[in-house]
Amino acid sequence: MATLTFLGAAQTVTGSRFLLEHEGHRVLVDCGLFQGRKQNRERNWAPLPIDPASLDAVVLTHAHIDHTGGLPRLVRQGFKGPVYCTNGTRDLSGIMLPDSARIQEEEARYANKYRYSKHHPALPLYTEEDAFAALRLFESFSYERTREIVPGIKLTFARAGHILGSAICVFELTSTRQRLVFTGDLGRYNAPILRDPEAVHSATTVISESTYGDREHGDDDPTRTLADAVNDTARRGGVLIIPAFAIGRTQDVLYRLALMEREQRIPALPVYVDSPMAVDATPLYMAHSHEHDFETRSIIEAGFAPLRTEKTTFINSRKQSQALNTFRGPGIIISASGMATGGRVLHHLKHRLPNEKNAVLFVGYQSEGTRGRRLLNGEKTLKLLGEVIDVRARILSVSGFSAHADWKEILQWMDGFRAPPKQTLLVHGEPVALEALRARVAARGWPVAVPAHGETVTLA
Repeated sequence: MATLTFLGAAQTVTGSRFLLEHEGHRVLVDCGLFQGRKQNRERNWAPLPIDPASLDAVVLTHAHIDHTGGLPRLVRQGFKGPVYCTNGTRDLSGIMLPDSARIQEEEARYANKYRYSKHHPALPLYTEEDAFAALRLFESFSYERTREIVPGIKLTFARAGHILGSAICVFELTSTRQRLVFTGDLGRYNAPILRDPEAVHSATTVISESTYGDREHGDDDPTRTLADAVNDTARRGGVLIIPAFAIGRTQDVLYRLALMEREQRIPALPVYVDSPMAVDATPLYMAHSHEHDFETRSIIEAGFAPLRTEKTTFINSRKQSQALNTFRGPGIIISASGMATGGRVLHHLKHRLPNEKNAVLFVGYQSEGTRGRRLLNGEKTLKLLGEVIDVRARILSVSGFSAHADWKEILQWMDGFRAPPKQTLLVHGEPVALEALRARVAARGWPVAVPAHGETVTLA
């Protein structure tokens, strides 16, 4: 009997963690951090309901922190590997996990310095040393190669098109001929830089993300919305702040800004990428050329840099970041994190939100309870780094930049199956999105359910 226990991303959109148990073996699919509401974040501090040392392996769908950010803590608590992933996920995690640790350590130091934490002293969830210990356990292999990761369980990666290295994970349980397919975070069709999500033709169980299960991205070109935001802010003489995840979203924004400059749709403004992780990740996107789509290869062959504008500056040091506080504009600052849950973007928001000349453009989904969601909901004040800040800058958003498939694209990917799976389990979504996608999948005649946090499902 094989079972799947939902330890995260169940009826919520973060904290991806799924425990696969088969013939005495335990494999954890993803080990992400919970983000957003306090009751979710507190789960990061709670121990797993199993001994981490009892896990035979961890498999990662991709490098985003809500899928990998719990690994350092897991290793510190006794897990000894291996961690399987694609080559791209290995490379991105090599910068992402230490960066996550540094951010947590910096925030703990800041909270202790200004005494605004309820805990004394404030402690990081894990340290940079913990992150490097986790990275030493990584074992990567390429797409379309099948590997037996534990006795009786084979794993194959297919391209998910979400970020560099993102994978649809196909597990074959050899003794029972069961075939589990995890979408991870499914990407979009015809998106810049990366190839489209790859079809999978058979499964007994599908575990599908549902982030946009109740929404369509629409036919509007997000590049046009970005151009409007850039041009309007430039006319005002202000600074456009773009909170963007350092992995994936930042590269997408740079791609479109460079494209619009070449087409003379926007002026050649100073563009500051203020995220050490984004600075390190962007060359990796160029290095993994086997993941590029046709358009990106064509731009490179024409002699252009697809991820750099005429006046792009990549910011590394804290001193350089602080110097941006005196930059009057017009210009653009791209900084992590994408939901304004942490990172250097908090300092930029603190300095730019009170000025009506400035604007903030959110280019991705904002989870419930995050600062990004609160700004989009129209809150006129925001607590940032221990201070209450007035919000006078314009707050804008565009969904077309999302690297998540909408409900139509999820169903388009599901069309690749030659026969319906025996069960479809929906995860990684908020309740409304989950229910909307559940109804749509059920209408196809597929057996479908929405597991609860902590629920164990026997696999069909």
